[in-house]
Amino acid sequence: MSTATESFLSETEEHDVVEAIRFAEKQTSGEIRVHLESYNDSDVYKRAQEVFHLLKMDNTKEENGVIVYIAVNLKKFVVYGDAGINKIVGENFWNSTRDLIQKQFKQGNFSQGLIVGIKEIGQVLKTHFPWKVNDKNELSDEISKA
Repeated sequence: MSTATESFLSETEEHDVVEAIRFAEKQTSGEIRVHLESYNDSDVYKRAQEVFHLLKMDNTKEENGVIVYIAVNLKKFVVYGDAGINKIVGENFWNSTRDLIQKQFKQGNFSQGLIVGIKEIGQVLKTHFPWKVNDKNELSDEISKA
């Protein structure tokens, strides 16, 4: 793990992002993950798909996982969702969510960008995949790093 990945968020900021994930997931059966890594290849979208699979996000019951993948070294990120949510929301949702995050990132507000994006993702997941009594948290809420 690179120092760039480790220093992308402070401990407090990381805690705030994880809390935003937990709050969003209390209202939906969907799963949200944030993944940070030092990545130097140009195809960040393809890498986001690979990480999505490696983190087993494609194993959720309703195919409603979403990852915010950040290639720290390249200063690029991808918001990627599984098939179940993609059937419902369409490309405009992903673009508008990306734009919300990017606006904050451009100002150096990385944790705020993630929190704003997670809230937006959570609202859409809540609408289309509401929390049910028997729902369980299928995946870790912690930020993964490589």
